[in-house]
Amino acid sequence: MNLDKMKQCALLMRIKKPIGFFLVLWPTLWALWLAGAGSPDKVVVFIFVLGCFLMRSAGCVINDIADRHFDGFVARTQDRPLPNSRIRVKDAMILFLSLLLCAFFLVLFLNKLTIFLAFIGALLAAGYPFLKRFTNLPQVGLGVAFSWGVPMAFSALTGTVSFQGWLVFFAAFLWPIMYDTLYAMVDRPDDMRIGVKSTAILWGRADKWMVGFLQIVFLLMLCWVGYVFQLTIFYYLSLVIAGILLIYQQVLIKDAIPENCFKAFLNNHWVGCVIFIGILLSYADCRG
Repeated sequence: MNLDKMKQCALLMRIKKPIGFFLVLWPTLWALWLAGAGSPDKVVVFIFVLGCFLMRSAGCVINDIADRHFDGFVARTQDRPLPNSRIRVKDAMILFLSLLLCAFFLVLFLNKLTIFLAFIGALLAAGYPFLKRFTNLPQVGLGVAFSWGVPMAFSALTGTVSFQGWLVFFAAFLWPIMYDTLYAMVDRPDDMRIGVKSTAILWGRADKWMVGFLQIVFLLMLCWVGYVFQLTIFYYLSLVIAGILLIYQQVLIKDAIPENCFKAFLNNHWVGCVIFIGILLSYADCRG
């Protein structure tokens, strides 16, 4: 593989744009620490962190393959490699399958239930990019795909996915619906012109209210998570900070200016980070 092709592969994988990796990683880390009662197996953590990178990269590649006929007409995506023929679709597909194969090799070190869940996760990652052609709720598909590391983490560490595990999953599932709506608000004029569907288009002028409603439910679900796992005051303080960040996102999107909507989307990295820090401090406090 020559240097230029490697560069195009890196662009397809969004190596220089790690925000998507972190948005997949944070809920997975929440689940690993909750399932492991604050002390998850280090090997399992390594497998999941690398797996998040591989699956997020694979998701980006298949997304660009699916959207190659649309991306050239959207201002934010018109410079991507595939619509500009800087890399062949065949090569992009080989990259996608190679990333999936690497992720599959990793999951072989885990138990049978986790391997089974990993197959479902791969189908979710491969299928999500096509939802925007058929439904106004593709963000729901993204919510499932980006949160699927949660039941996998509980399965890997406990051998099952308990009610508590599904509770964390549902809370994590709401989060991508919120932030991907902000992301879709950036592209809304172009998406409406070319016929791509999204919650931002479906909700129209009510988009900010719908995102706000989901933000409230998200925080309430996380409070329930804290109660079920008997987390300490440090966790609830992290939720207060996360709530302030979500309010800041509402301020950013109040006029639906695309640049500010994108800033609000990026801000979700800190929401996930703050919640994880709260979980860490809560278990440290319990040991102290």
